[in-house]
Order: sequence, then C-alpha cells, then structure tokens
Amino acid sequence: MGKYDAIVIGSGPNGLAAGITLQREGYRVLIIEGKDTIGGGLRTLPLTLPGFQHDVCSAVHPMAAGSPFFRTLPLQEFGLEFLYPEICAAHPLTDGNTGALYASMELTAKTLGEDEARYLKLFQPLVANWPKIENSLLGPLQIPRHILPMIGFGLKALEPAGYFARRFKSAAAKALWAGMAAHSIMPLHQPATSAIGLVLMIQAHIMGWPIPKGGSQSIANAMAAYFKSLGGEITTGFYVTKLSELPESKCVLFDTTPKQLLTIAGHKLSSIYKWQIKRYRHGPGVFKIDWALSGPVPFKDEACRKAGTIHLGNTMEEILHSESEIAKGRISGTPFILLSQPSVWDPTRAPEGKHALWGYCHVPHGSREDYTTLIENRIEQFAPGFRNLILSRHVMTAADMEEYNPNYPGGDINNGMQSLDQIFTRPALRLSPYKTSARGLFLCSSATPPGGGVHGMCGYHAARKAMDYLKSL
Repeated sequence: MGKYDAIVIGSGPNGLAAGITLQREGYRVLIIEGKDTIGGGLRTLPLTLPGFQHDVCSAVHPMAAGSPFFRTLPLQEFGLEFLYPEICAAHPLTDGNTGALYASMELTAKTLGEDEARYLKLFQPLVANWPKIENSLLGPLQIPRHILPMIGFGLKALEPAGYFARRFKSAAAKALWAGMAAHSIMPLHQPATSAIGLVLMIQAHIMGWPIPKGGSQSIANAMAAYFKSLGGEITTGFYVTKLSELPESKCVLFDTTPKQLLTIAGHKLSSIYKWQIKRYRHGPGVFKIDWALSGPVPFKDEACRKAGTIHLGNTMEEILHSESEIAKGRISGTPFILLSQPSVWDPTRAPEGKHALWGYCHVPHGSREDYTTLIENRIEQFAPGFRNLILSRHVMTAADMEEYNPNYPGGDINNGMQSLDQIFTRPALRLSPYKTSARGLFLCSSATPPGGGVHGMCGYHAARKAMDYLKSL
C-alpha cells in the first residue's frame, strides 16, 4: 500500500475528520476501517424490514450542523442534505403540559408559560456569546480568548443539572431542561451535568437539530467522498490488532477507545501513561430499539407529532430518579427514553405510509438485559395504540452496542464518562490529551476532548497535533 504520512485507525466521524484535516494540508493519509463499511457511529441499515432504513447509532445531529469543523467542509457538494424538523425536541408530561424546544428562542419560551421571561433572560446572552466561546469549549483545556463570556457560560455549566433547574418554576420547563441535561448520561446531581444541556439548547437556537436525509450514513459517505477527492485513501475490512500489521507511516492516529490503543500499541507506551488510561472511566450503556411501524406514532400531544426528537421522562423528579438509579447499577420502572422519528421528515426512511422509529434508554454498563417491554409500556403511556402499529423491531442491548462498535465500551456511546474530572483531561491528564507518550502515536476519538457527539472536533484537534509532529521531522 506504500508509505503514508499518517494512518488513521477507525472511520467514525472523528477518524474521518482527522484524515480530512491532514489530507487538506497535503499529507498522504490512509484511513483503515475494521468493518466492511465506513462510518463508526454513522451507519444506516435495513435493520427490520425491506424498505426501512434505521440509524444504527446516532440519529439526530445538532453538533454536526453547528460544529466549527463541519462548517469548513463542502459536504453538500458530496450529497449531504440536512432536514430540519419543525420542532427540535418535545417533552410531554402526563398532566397534559409539554415543553418544546424550537429553533426560535422566543417560541420556545412561549411554550414554558410563566417561565417565558426567565428562559429568555437565561439563553439570550448564552446564544449571543456562543460564537466567542465555541472554539474554547469544543477542544482541549485552554485559556479562552473571550474570558468574560466563557466565565458566564462556565459558571452555569459547572452546576449540577438538578440545582440549575431551580431557575424555573413550571413543571414543563424543569422537565424540558432535565431531559436535555440527561444526555450527559450521568446522575443529574453531579457537577457539570448542566454543560451538555446548555450546549444542546444553544445549538437548537443557532442551527436547529437536523437529521441527514437518507440516514446518518449520509454524513460518513459525504465525508469519505470529500476525503477521497483530496487524494486520501480508505481501506475497509481490515481490523487492526497490532502496529506491525500497518503499512509504513510517519504517524498513526487512533479513532478508538483507550483500551484498543493499549491492545494495539501498548508496547510503545510509557508505564505512567498506561497507568493513566487504565484508570479512565466509562459510563452507563444504552439499550436501543428500532421499530418498523405501519403508521406515525399516535402521540397524544401535537408537539410530539411535529418533533424530530421526543424525550419521554415525564417530570424532572422522575428523570432525576431514573438517571440516579442507572448509576447504582439498576433501572427504574419509569426510565428516561429518547426517541427520534426521522421518517416524519424524511420519506426515504420507510415505505410510503409507514414509519421508522429509533429509541433508547440508559442502562447499567455492559447490561445484557432486554428492556423492550419497559420501553414500549412507556411509549404507550404517551401514545396510546403505539403497539398496534409495530410491524417489526430490532433490539440491541448495551453489550450488543459494544460488539457492534468497540468505541462504545459496555454500551457507553460517549466513549467515556463525561464527569467533571474527565471533560477536558480525557483520557489522561497531559499537556495535550491527543498525544500519547509514544512519538508519532495520537488518539483522535471521542475519548479525547470535547467528547461524544458527531462534531469531528476530536479528530480535528488530534490532526493538528499530528501536523506539528510531522513538521518537526
């Protein structure tokens, strides 16, 4: 295969981002993917019945549309089209109220009744200041260029989400907020659990929460096509187990877990670095179901029928309890469920008149339990008659998620707990989290800052460090 400047192991969004970043600067790059198709968490497959296209992992992409890295890519020229649901996310309550997140901040605030003014007072400055702080937040720990806006965001982001909710009075506002913060997949009494909720809501008001037409695979396909147009090469069906299997190159970037890095290149790493990454902690897993339906989900609430994403967690108190139970190794009887109904907006996902539904709940790390009945009971509570529409379903336990994608250890889709001590130092406390202890070896996966999500920033930052190394040779 010849000599390369860089080899990237893994073709998830961060591996592709790393390859593109290097290839754009004129370096010769090879991306190696263990499976027969590229994408990592960006894969779309007919998991249930013919004609139904389901996103195997990620489905909704608020960060992909708003990422500083993605904004530099001409992916629309390579077939990527984002579709924008009328409502980004809806959060129904059993009392008949619903919190709804719109792209419009003002419209969102109006859904929250007595909290309208509070919501606007809170989010107007955060949204206005986001362009000043996004690069500082979506990367390694650094001195921010705009200190005051960063402090304004940081003080709020560091709060436990349960404490942050005291800003609101209504049950709908508190529930909507708790559902956003629960994307952290951590107990919401822990510090910094407000960070992900703030980022997701800010992104909604800046870019919306889009879904890619044709499925998440469309993002990977467009990135790969762009990478190849620059002269990059991709090899699939080659599962790397040791460095000696690789063609000659000047550096290697790992879009993998720290554990896989140890397996492949442990003999090159220092004792202290290996000790550090062995201590890296992973979070809870997810249990996921894809459904083929004979019609749209019959939600009682109209906002849910118009939303791209639906959070079924009922009250803030139920969500706080549910996420705390997961951290204790058990699941509550009323789990917090995340749903996406892409076929409402994208007719390519299902045969005419039929629909594809995607959903998951948080479960203990590595769980092999089947929670289908629990999840479907929860959906039925908010959409009576839902079960009657099910034509087929495809189920993945937390253990299945890891088997499908090794970057999800124990079903941990964030590739590492996003706790306060691991947000900027993942996977080890170093001047640069992307550089390993071995010269020429770099980690570019979501086990590095800024962590999980389809934004490409981990790969971008790792590639910049790899370029510094290549220039030094």
